[in-house]
Amino acid sequence: MSDFRLGDVIDDHCIKCRRVTNHAIVSLVNSEPAKVRCRTCYHDHDFRHEQAPPSKKDLKKAELFKEVLAAAVPAAAVDPPADPEVAPKPAKKITARGKRA
Repeated sequence: MSDFRLGDVIDDHCIKCRRVTNHAIVSLVNSEPAKVRCRTCYHDHDFRHEQAPPSKKDLKKAELFKEVLAAAVPAAAVDPPADPEVAPKPAKKITARGKRA
């Protein structure tokens, strides 16, 4: 269905209803839906291609992960090992009671 017309009914994710519902096409740009109106709550919004926007919680997690990654990467890249034949010392083994073996 490549020929969209104003008023055609398509499925899209409504941010007010928080689910995929029927929408009417309100505006077209380059023969593609740009704005749609939910036929359940009558809310106008941009066409989202049936994809829900990411939650704020997921956005915060991604931002924190990027900060941690940015802090970890320069520390590892600053001091690369000079001699690949010399292996680092293995970590000391710790038993269940916290005593070293």
